[in-house]
Formats: sequence, structure tokens, C-alpha cells
Amino acid sequence: MNNLPNHVAIIMDGNGRWATERGLKRSEGHKEGAKTLEKLAIYAKDKGIKVLSVYAFSTDNFKRSAEEVNYLMDLFIVYFKEKFDKVIKNNVKIVFSGRKDNLRKDVLEAMDSVTKRTQNNDGCLLNICFNYGGKEEIVDVALKLAKELQNNKISEKEVNKDNFYKYLYQELPPIDLLIRTGKEQRLSNFMLYQASYAELYFTDTYFPDFDELCLDKALDFYQKRDRRFGNVKKV
Repeated sequence: MNNLPNHVAIIMDGNGRWATERGLKRSEGHKEGAKTLEKLAIYAKDKGIKVLSVYAFSTDNFKRSAEEVNYLMDLFIVYFKEKFDKVIKNNVKIVFSGRKDNLRKDVLEAMDSVTKRTQNNDGCLLNICFNYGGKEEIVDVALKLAKELQNNKISEKEVNKDNFYKYLYQELPPIDLLIRTGKEQRLSNFMLYQASYAELYFTDTYFPDFDELCLDKALDFYQKRDRRFGNVKKV
């Protein structure tokens, strides 16, 4: 493919509904979704995509039942510590975006472990948005910038829409293609600043079934888009 997106983001939606429609517990859907993420991270690297951001757990997901939240936390620990070996061996670097408050100590330790294990990998960067909210990220940046301005570490002239990226949870390029699985068509507070000019791709496919072929279809959609960034098409 020509003109591949540099940064692809996925709202991994539909795990629970995938399981419910099959008469399974919602937890089974989350487990299958984790397997799908493994495959896609490796495939994205092989395709030449530089950054893959995924919405793994939002700040609002804590509103779910304690049983489901605890299961998800336990699942994340298993994957961060044990199950991502294929991803790591395929030269994928893993980082996290989000707040660390409300997270259990063992979850934070697992996140720190996989970050350190992959810090020297230089293939695709997998940015896992965990305990993440787009509005919360912008608020956190605003507070950080206010402190730096107050302490004369930066000047007002240095605050602009481009270097704003330096103050986000991770300094990443803007999102080129944002994919949402699972039938819904909304951003759900996901990487709002980074997605300001992203091409949006919605699919009815639940995330556990979103395989490499499905990603190719989304990439093909991207190839056909005319990205003008506010400009007009030249005749």
C-alpha cells in the first residue's frame, strides 16, 4: 500500500457484546480482544505503521461492576507480564497513556515491567491508553503548562498548537486514521487533541473479530481519502 498512515488509533469496542451474543461471560470477550490486539500490533509493525494507539480502559470504565473491573485488571497484569512475548519479540515498543491514580499497585508494576522490557525496541510503537480520558489529558496538560509558566520555565510564546504535543501523556504524531469497532460511531473521549484531523473509520465488527483483513480494509479506506487540512483541492 502507498500512503500508509503514520499513526493509527483503535477504539477497541464490542468485546462484551461479542461474548454476550455467543452466550458467554463478558470476560471471555475481553480475553479474545486481548488476543486480537496481539495479532494487530505485530501486523501493524509488519505493514510499516509507526504508531498504533489503542483504547484499552477509560477513566469512565471504573463505573462498571467491580467484578468486571477486577477481571480486566487481572487480565491486564497477565498480558503485560506474560502474554506479550510475541509482541515484544517482534520489536514492538510498548508505552502507556493515562492517569496512574485509581490503579492497583500490581497493575502499575506490570505496566512498568513491560515498558522497561520493550524500551529499546524500535519497530512499531504500541501506545496503550489505560485509565485514559481525552478531556482529562488536556486538563492535565493545562495544569502542567500553568505551572511551567508560573515558574518561568517557558514563555507564552512557546505555547502553541504544535509543541502542545510535548506535554501530552506521550509525545506522539497526530492520529491519521482512527478506527472504532463494535457498531458505535462516537469518539468517547479518546485522544481528542491528537485526533483533530484524523480520518474516521467505523465498522460493525466487534473487536475480537477485527482481524488483519479488517485492518487492511480500514487502511484501504484511508488510501482513498483526500486529506486537505482546511485547504482546498488544487485543480
